[in-house]
Formats: sequence, C-alpha cells, structure tokens
Amino acid sequence: MYTLMALAPILTVFFFLVILRWPAKKAMPLALVVVTILAFFVWQVSGTVIAASIIQGVAICIAILWIVFGALFMLNTLTNSGALATIRAGFMNITPDRRIQAIIIAWCFGAFIEGAAGFGTPAAVCAPLLMALGFPAMGAVTVALIIQSTPVTFGAVGTPILVGVKTGLDNPIVHEILGRNGIAFMDYIFEIGATAALVHGIIGTLIPVFLAVILTRFFGKEKSIKRGLEVLPFGIFAGLAFTIPYYLVARYLGPEFPSLIGGLVALTLVTLAAKNNFLTPKNSWDFDDRENWPKHWMGTWEPKFAAAPEHMTLVKAWSPYVLVGVFLVLSRKVAWIKSALVSVSIPVTDLFGTGIGYAIKPLYVPGFIFVLAIACAFFIQRMKFDALKSAANSAFKTTVQASFALGFAIPMVRVFINSGGKFNASGLESMPLELANGVAAIAGTAWTGLAAVIGSMGAFIAGSNTVSNMMFSLFQFGVASQIDVPQSIIVALQAVGGAAGNMITVHNVVAAAAVVGLMDREGEIIRKTLIPLFYYLVMAAIIGTVMVASGWGTVLK
Repeated sequence: MYTLMALAPILTVFFFLVILRWPAKKAMPLALVVVTILAFFVWQVSGTVIAASIIQGVAICIAILWIVFGALFMLNTLTNSGALATIRAGFMNITPDRRIQAIIIAWCFGAFIEGAAGFGTPAAVCAPLLMALGFPAMGAVTVALIIQSTPVTFGAVGTPILVGVKTGLDNPIVHEILGRNGIAFMDYIFEIGATAALVHGIIGTLIPVFLAVILTRFFGKEKSIKRGLEVLPFGIFAGLAFTIPYYLVARYLGPEFPSLIGGLVALTLVTLAAKNNFLTPKNSWDFDDRENWPKHWMGTWEPKFAAAPEHMTLVKAWSPYVLVGVFLVLSRKVAWIKSALVSVSIPVTDLFGTGIGYAIKPLYVPGFIFVLAIACAFFIQRMKFDALKSAANSAFKTTVQASFALGFAIPMVRVFINSGGKFNASGLESMPLELANGVAAIAGTAWTGLAAVIGSMGAFIAGSNTVSNMMFSLFQFGVASQIDVPQSIIVALQAVGGAAGNMITVHNVVAAAAVVGLMDREGEIIRKTLIPLFYYLVMAAIIGTVMVASGWGTVLK
C-alpha cells in the first residue's frame, strides 16, 4: 500500500505530462499538491518541514535557472555577433548530413560538456546549437536529451560517483564489510565506477545510431527508420570513439575524466572521419522544407542570424564554447579557483529550524561560466554593447517563462525526498525508499534486472543522477547482500540507471525546452526519449544478469 502511495506523485507527473500531454506548468503544480497531501496525512511530515522543503526547492530552482539564463545569453550573443552564421557554414563544410551533425554536436561535444559541467548543461548548450544549424526545435531538444545518458555517470568531473555513490555508501555497515574483506573504501568506489563504465560502454556504443533513427523516424519527410540505420557503420564508429577511451580512463585513472577525455577524443576522431567521408552514408539526409514542418516542431525562438563580419573566423566563432569547456575544467579541478568560486554563497540554510536548506553558489554554477565566456567573446568577436544588451534582455524574458514549471517541479521533488527519517512521525522510510523496498520485495532474486530501473526512477524524481545515487546506493548494496550477488555490480547498475533517467528528468526537459522556446511541449519530448530509455534499461538488465551469471565480481560477506 505504501509503495503504491509513494508511486502516486510519479504516476501523476507521468499521466498528466506524458499521456495527457499537459504542459509542465500545469502538471507540476498538481504533482506538488499530491505529494504534499501524502507527506502530511500519510507520512505525517509536519507543515514546517514541508514548507522548508518547498523553499529549498525554490532555491535549487534559482540555481538551475541561472544555468538556463547563461545558456540563452550565450546563444543570443553568438547569434547577434554573427558567430552562429560562421559556425553553421563551418558545419556545412564538414557535412550537410543532419544525422552526422547531430552525432558530432550532441554525442561528441555534448559528452565533453557533460564531463565538465553536468547539471543538464549539455542539453541547454547543444539543443540551441543544433537549432541554429537548421534543426527543428523539437528534434534538437530530443537529440540533446538522448545523450544525457552514457556520459552522465562521470559528469561534472565524476560527481555522481565521487559524491553520489561515495556519500550513499559512506556507512558503518559498508565500511565494516569492506574492512573484513581487506578492501579500501575509495578503491571500492573506483571499482564501482569502472564497472558502470563497462556497462555504459556496451550500451552507449549504439546511442549515436539511436540519434539518427529518432531523427529520421520522427522528423524526416519519409518517417523512415531505414534512413536512420544507414548511418549504422559511422554511428558505431562514433560510439566506440567515445566509449573505448571512456572505459579505459574509468578503469585506470578513476571516475573524474572518462566523459571529458572520451568526449574530446570522439570529437576529434568523428569530425575528421566525417570530413573525409569515412564510413559515412552514400546519400546525405536532410529535413523536409521548413514550410512543411508541423507547428509543434517549432519553438518560439527563431535563429535570425546576423551576417558574419569579415573578421569572424571559425576559431573566433567557436572560442566561447572552447572557453566554456576550459573554464569549467579549471573551476572544478584547480583547487584555488574552485575555493574562490565556492566561497561566494547565498545560504538558505536550517529553514524553520529543520536543518533543511541549500546554499546557492552563483559563481560555481555553470551559469556564471557562460557569462564569463560571453565577456571574453565580447572582445574577441568585437561585439557592440547594444547587441550584448539585447541578448541579455531576450535571455531574461525566456528564463522567466521557464521559471513557473521549474518552480513547482523541484519543490515537489524535495518534499518527496524529505519525507523520511527524522522528518516524519509515521515511522516510514522516505517515499523513494518505500517505493524501492516495495519493488525489491516483488522482484526478489530477479533484482539484478530491476536495479537500473530504480536508479532511473530516482533520477526522474530528483532530476539528478548524483541525488539518485545518494538515495539508493546503500539500499542497492543491501539488496545485493540479501540475494547473494556482487554488490559492486548492483550499485554500478544503480549508477547506470540513474544516468539513463536523465533523458526524461522533468527539470532537464523543461530547461532544454525553454532554451529553444518549446515551453508546454515537455510531455511530447519525454514520449520520444522514453524509447532510448527503454533500450538502456533492458540492456542494463541483460548485461547485469550475464555478469552475475558469469561470476563477475565478488560477493562481500
């Protein structure tokens, strides 16, 4: 009964957003009402804790909107400077094939941005860049969200592993078990990361092919899967160009740089391959004429390219994106820079004496990195101040439009997560853990096939692979111990599922849709990204089952 009630907020979101196709700005307030009623009357969470959780959610929402604003500001700035016109021409010189363009920008460049930043930044960067190249807004967002999978476990220089899994397993029971087996805690965390990279590497190699198939099936004139499969040899090459270095880095160097290095290697190799027609399809593929596109494909943002000035070389045009990548890496890995950025904080802490809170770090959130890169681009690209001001005003207006949906979605998540332990008088676990316990009881020894599902559900709820891993890693470790299978495999599957769940995370979808002006179409986007999510979870179940059956890993006693 409690499992079903814990599932109710998720079903509410899914039913109204995905099935009935309500816009997020209508579905998410309803979901917040449902979770609040359950928290207060069933979980017996006090009104004070619920109010604190809602304010905490609003604070997190502000941080995410800062990223959305930064991405929009950069997009509008590069449009006004003529840089996007130059970038578009440069891509047409590499290949006019939209399938290949999607693979290079979303899969390769997006993976690099994920490795550096995380927090849904790749979709906010890649979707408008694809749209500027001539993609319909719906297609651009869908493609950008699909790659929010394989790179995510090692996004933001390994945060989902180094913070998510590590924090989740940092428990006396786990330390005692590892101690009995002579295993160092951090060595075990690294092993989980390497196992997750192996599973991701096998599944993710086909994700570039999925990008092509989704484009040709849903956004092509012929609505053809076959046209997407024409890219199979090139798609597999692009997949391996990322997943091989990605796995090797995770295995031998640790969880900080797999996506970052994998993305850079893939971007280099795949771009060179496309430029030299290596494994590319014989026949190029493009969308139908723009005037024939359905209205629901179109966003309110329409790229109106300023003519590229003579001095706007391809290097100058791309420089802001390069600077974003460089600044993100420096801000995450250079200790004194990170310390300086993190020291600026807007604390919203210990709300109403509950201990619930959130510290907004405006200079550490990627939104500031975007603004910093724009400031450099202003001089590099010799922009006029009026063009910069116009870009900022436009970005602010769109960010405000996105704030309503996010302003309900994230508080709903925080009430859901903060419903357990010391925060309730019912003696129940939090809603996510009650849900997981119920699924585990039903699955029994078949849990290996469902471990990734719980991870993806956690990411869908929380909007974060890191938070999903924090919530469920210890639970997954415990279930694995009960059914006598290697705990490292089950926790790795949790991390894999949590990464895949980012494809349908509501706040990622809302943020990416806002950047290209597709507000109110979130359910339609999620319906398309459910297809690769289903593939990801089925493959994770198969691979996990095979690993357990083949004796991979050790059951810790």
